[in-house]
Amino acid sequence: MNSVVFLTLRKLRAPLLILIGVYAVGITGLVLIPGVDEAGRASPMSFFHAFYFLTYTASTVVIVIYLSVIGWAYTLTALLALTRDTAFRVAVTRSAFRRRVRRMSEPYYVVCGYGETGALVCRALDAMAVRFFVLDIDPLRVDELELQPYRSDTAALTADAKLPENLLAAGVALPVCRGVLALTNDESANLAVAITVKLLNPGIPALCRATRPEIEANMAAFGTDHIINPFRLFGDYLWDALHAPALHVLMQRLTGLPGEALQTENPPPHGRWIVCGYGRFGREVVESFMREGLSSTIIDPDPPFPEHQHRFLQGRGTDERTLVEAGVADAVGIVAGTDDDIVNLSIAMTARALNPRIFVVIRQNLQANRALYRAFRAEITMVSAEIIADECVALISTPLLARFLQIAERQDEAWATEVNARLEETTSGAAPSVWALRVDAAHCPALVRALGSGEVITMRHLRLHPSDRQRPLDCVPLLLLRSGEPIVLPDEHLRLARLDAVLFAGTAEAQRLQSLTARNSRACDYVCRGIDTPDGWIWRTLARSRQRRSAASQG
Repeated sequence: MNSVVFLTLRKLRAPLLILIGVYAVGITGLVLIPGVDEAGRASPMSFFHAFYFLTYTASTVVIVIYLSVIGWAYTLTALLALTRDTAFRVAVTRSAFRRRVRRMSEPYYVVCGYGETGALVCRALDAMAVRFFVLDIDPLRVDELELQPYRSDTAALTADAKLPENLLAAGVALPVCRGVLALTNDESANLAVAITVKLLNPGIPALCRATRPEIEANMAAFGTDHIINPFRLFGDYLWDALHAPALHVLMQRLTGLPGEALQTENPPPHGRWIVCGYGRFGREVVESFMREGLSSTIIDPDPPFPEHQHRFLQGRGTDERTLVEAGVADAVGIVAGTDDDIVNLSIAMTARALNPRIFVVIRQNLQANRALYRAFRAEITMVSAEIIADECVALISTPLLARFLQIAERQDEAWATEVNARLEETTSGAAPSVWALRVDAAHCPALVRALGSGEVITMRHLRLHPSDRQRPLDCVPLLLLRSGEPIVLPDEHLRLARLDAVLFAGTAEAQRLQSLTARNSRACDYVCRGIDTPDGWIWRTLARSRQRRSAASQG
């Protein structure tokens, strides 16, 4: 039985029984007391006649009326109380959520966890016009989502994402579901979500947040698509900045907000560093320094057993004595990496007071403290929520970008410098738009028709203006994926084939014009063959008529 109907009947059981009893007594009395017909004979009522008579006659059933008023008053009171019952409201909300999910015909994602990270991801998805549903165990967060001015219609359910029935209610097994993002603060819940998705709908990707090694290993064991560890991502980011500055700038450029001026950062200096906090974040940072051959002095309230390559001091790093003992005057940089924002700010401010030239890397745990961190102006601020959100958005919007960045990490600085120069010239220093073009009937119908007719289309054609083929578009092809094999920085003479996927970086205007070429047959004909085909039936008819007259005159 539907849970809403069940709860309603259970809560209204007593008042309904009273009403039924009142009517039963009245009807029974009318049936047992016979009436007199026109001939003077006794004529008892039937039960149906008595029910009908009781429902509209008041003069002879005053007592019954009074009793029914009391019964109705009790019933209405119980009904009003039912609307405030928590279990009833949960059942109604769940039923409405299920109906909205079942009616959804557009592709959507399921976001598990609407904390700081989940809110950032949802705002980015909404900006990209990507639909989503949210599961969160905290009702206050669900209420907060309802107040957000999202452009697309969305819904949230207060539920534990660890339970498969809740994920099924969110539609993870439906064909229009495109993926699940497990972004809760409970990593065991993220693990449960990953397992559920892999079993219920293995064809969709699961993007899961994890920082504990045992959770990461467990997720990797059954093939979780994307395991996002913000501490490891930042460690790689820091190592890139130390080891390959040009590659670091390239990654910043490609993952930045399109159109915004690229924020140039001073690269972290080489030398001895101080790391405050040797938890999961601190270990990744120290590992990055070790990869670059840099030494570290580590300050931690509970230091592990001494390691020969590091020097440990017991403390938090908020007092001058500990920092002086750690050699802050001679250190090139300090990492304030505890899980307490106020402690991190205290460490950074004390270190900068002792050594104004020191390079500060600071960890921000809560978005609520953003104003304090902006006021401090550290050289590098690590924000876990933003790192995870950026990674999720990149994987959802342009999966080819992650593939390209993996390939880029294996290239040398000269290669990265060349790509940076090409992008710099194309977008005038601003962060480019990054998009993928897949040559199939759904995304590029004009290109597919041209290829099917034997037309030769090269990478050069994709970079020509659809109204002036002498002008190149402001975009750079970064990667072509053909049958799973990547071709990095494809040559402009490379011929295009069906089902190719090409990653471009350039201006938003170039993206729009390229989409026109890919979808519009007239623009495609002009770009590929230089033929300006008339648009519309009348103009095509006139063009054919002119061609026939021209052919006749020549004959």
